[in-house]
Amino acid sequence: MAAGEIRKAGMRLKLAGKAFQVLQALLERPQEVVTREELRQRMWPGNTFVDYDLALKKAVNRLRDVLGDSAESPHFIETIPRRGYRFIGSIAMPLSAPPSSVEQPPAGDVEAVEQRVEKPRFKMKKSWNLIGALALTGLAAALLWLNADKLRTRIFARSRSAEIHVIAVLPLENLSRDPEQEYFVDGMTDQLITELAKVRELRVISHTSVMPYKGARRPLGVVAKELNVDAIVEGTVLRSGNRVRVTAQLISASPERHLWADSYQGEVTDMFSLQDRVARSIAGEIRVSLTPEERAGLTGTPPPEPEAYDAYVRGRYYASQITADGFEKAVVSFRRAVELQPRYAQAYADLAETYCWASATSVIPGREGLSKARQAALKALELDEGLSQAHSSLAWVKYVYEWNFPEAETEFHRSLGLRPSNSWPALWYGMYLAEGNRIEESIIEMKKVQQMDPLSPVANALALTPLLTGRNYDAAIEDARKLLGIDHLNGLALWIMITSYERKGEYSQAIALQQETAVLYGVPEGAAAQSAEHLRNAYKSRGPRGYWRVNLERKLSEWKKKPGEPYDLAALYARVGYKEDAFVWLEKAYLARSQTLIFWLRTDPAFDLLRSDPKYEELVRRIGFPR
Repeated sequence: MAAGEIRKAGMRLKLAGKAFQVLQALLERPQEVVTREELRQRMWPGNTFVDYDLALKKAVNRLRDVLGDSAESPHFIETIPRRGYRFIGSIAMPLSAPPSSVEQPPAGDVEAVEQRVEKPRFKMKKSWNLIGALALTGLAAALLWLNADKLRTRIFARSRSAEIHVIAVLPLENLSRDPEQEYFVDGMTDQLITELAKVRELRVISHTSVMPYKGARRPLGVVAKELNVDAIVEGTVLRSGNRVRVTAQLISASPERHLWADSYQGEVTDMFSLQDRVARSIAGEIRVSLTPEERAGLTGTPPPEPEAYDAYVRGRYYASQITADGFEKAVVSFRRAVELQPRYAQAYADLAETYCWASATSVIPGREGLSKARQAALKALELDEGLSQAHSSLAWVKYVYEWNFPEAETEFHRSLGLRPSNSWPALWYGMYLAEGNRIEESIIEMKKVQQMDPLSPVANALALTPLLTGRNYDAAIEDARKLLGIDHLNGLALWIMITSYERKGEYSQAIALQQETAVLYGVPEGAAAQSAEHLRNAYKSRGPRGYWRVNLERKLSEWKKKPGEPYDLAALYARVGYKEDAFVWLEKAYLARSQTLIFWLRTDPAFDLLRSDPKYEELVRRIGFPR
């Protein structure tokens, strides 16, 4: 407003005089009729001699030309016959971003950054004087609301009726352009997802499925369709030292329309109150009723110390990578957070979950990792009984480490009851059910996982577990092939496909895929071909038993160099028909408290010939599997 400028995609448009004044007047009262008389009194006060109707018509026509609008099918300026005009476009707060060449400001000087920024991809059409009139300034760490309640009702009245049940929080944009701040911004995205997932009536897309859109410039309608959501939350983060400014907005997917926006500036440790307010505001905007328990969950816990919070969001950033290296770094970060603030319940919960993953990926030896996961989960629940994440980690520990199946199932139910929209507990529970041969129940849980986390390679591959344990091999192969069409290096999908071919008895396809997989993962083509040829010859000459005999010999050779999983040798001995040797190695797996034994013993067809043996029944009894 001070410069009297209007810009489109960063380009200045020529608009001045009365046409600019018309735009200003209409923007001050969007979605309302501004009468011709009101415009006359504003633009030609007193006894100014002018042909008002002609001058006003010319000003509006000029405005439409600049905006690329038309009177016949308007997108911005609507004519109300014999009365006046109305601005019908969407309005939202302008977001700002500093050019990369600008030096970083002193710590805490967020406003200094905001004064020298360029516009990001979400262009806003609201005049600065309107924003100034609406902003609540002069308060320490002021909360800057986009609109007063009455004005918000007018602007968005036609949008609130949209049915919104599924939302996605796109990765927040790092306005500082400082790569060192990416962990903080991604952590904020993850935390906002976590807060919204506490609302039972909302299904929130998981962090792993929205991160592929980080830095992407894709139309929101396309993103919404790919994620199958009704609305999208997007925004920005600008951090300088311990000061931070965050903006967030809710956009309906169909029709694409702004529903809500908010802006916040304050200390880093106030971010919990921001996440609470955003979650409550979104729930209110889409008319979702919060239960008393959900309100309590969104009231926020005492804010952590700045250094502890910083270590915590670093841990979230690393853990979300779902890699061995990421889990290792996440453990270090979460441990740092609880050292700095010993009563940081959420950090303990994340530490417990990360220990579970670290033990599964051999970053930490299985028993050691699960023991530490139990300690962290119990500490988290001691500080906050309502942490879903801590309950799910404790459930996994009780299942895999303690072999306490009834209590494991109880903890799974507690976790999912607290946060139905959390994909990892649902995935772990789905695997628990599949490995217990409760196939139909598992499929129901896995469908929920695929809805909440539609783009996660890990989640979608593990969601095929009930197809494998339920011996629906054709469906497992088909779905694994679809995943490989999106991510050809998805190791879990490749393993499921190979295993399905083996269990179907289609050994030639299994061998070909093993050869292809070996090359994909860096084995020289010649060595991969030689290994595959050895398997082919064994299968041709001696059938399935020859195929499994070669695999057994290879596993025994590996074991001499480095002992591995006893269960694997038990399964191979069973495959070649050596029942007594199979039982010997099953006993070794039992004594080692093997995770693999718990996962596959009840469903692996390798043991079909052993299940009627009293020794097998005794082993099942000692493990304590539920009947």
